[in-house]
Amino acid sequence: MARVKRGVTTHARHKKVLRLAKGYRGRSSTAYRIAIERVEKALQYAYRDRRNRKRDFRALWIQRINAGAREHGLTYSQFMHGIKLAGFDLDRKVLSDLAIREPEAFQAIAGSARGIPHRLRRRPSDEFPDPAIYRRVQPLIRGVPAFNRRGPHPPALFYCRSC
Repeated sequence: MARVKRGVTTHARHKKVLRLAKGYRGRSSTAYRIAIERVEKALQYAYRDRRNRKRDFRALWIQRINAGAREHGLTYSQFMHGIKLAGFDLDRKVLSDLAIREPEAFQAIAGSARGIPHRLRRRPSDEFPDPAIYRRVQPLIRGVPAFNRRGPHPPALFYCRSC
């Protein structure tokens, strides 16, 4: 059996690592031993930061939506609660983009969110204290799938303490 010389594969492996280390400072880009440590650390940072990027963008979208909602007299939580009850199925990325690029569309969505009394709270009983509030909220509740669910517990209705 012929003798196996490993120079070709070793050279290819070194070349691959040094290609990844291109642009690093000092011997980190030229010496294999140092370069492999730097490259491994860089790949760990890349893995971690791919997840952190999702976090950062979500925080940015929430800040933009909050700013847009406050222009229309709503807080972020009131706005999100209102559009959820109104049946809008838009994610935060799209809402953020609408707040910046399409202020008229965002204003219409905020108007829909504001149409629901912001002091609505869950109540265990099936009664509304004021029938007028029930008439205002009922069409919105009907469109939300969570309220159409049939199960062991009836869906919680809403009431307004101060209306």
